[in-house]
Amino acid sequence: MPVTDETLLREAGLRVTAGRLAVLRTIERMPHSEADRIHAALVAGGDRLTLQAVHNVLGDLTAAGLLRRIEPARSPARYERRTGDNHHHVVCTRCGAVGDVDCVVGEAPCLVPSSTGGFTVTTAEVTFWGLCPACAASAAIT
Repeated sequence: MPVTDETLLREAGLRVTAGRLAVLRTIERMPHSEADRIHAALVAGGDRLTLQAVHNVLGDLTAAGLLRRIEPARSPARYERRTGDNHHHVVCTRCGAVGDVDCVVGEAPCLVPSSTGGFTVTTAEVTFWGLCPACAASAAIT
């Protein structure tokens, strides 16, 4: 039986609130979304969270390890529920669409630097850049 969002929140030491549940549900439907987009979806769905409340919830959920925050260059921070695995992202240079890319190595870190400077490396973040299928198709037409 799948673990509920309520259980995930409790296990992370967080109180179960309507706002936290609404944000988790929204990000499940709209992975790689930024706070403004999450807020707009919540308001459109009848939720009454302020943008500041959404930012607070995103911070709490990220700190608890229930969300992953990614920060592609030239883009606001985005959030996803896919955590605890070793995956990377591909970003469209035209429209900013973001997708997941599984690591071919399979275990973190999937890249090993030539020198760590004494650091113990636990994660490598890789972002691939290019055109998404829709942008590539429109570029071929023009």
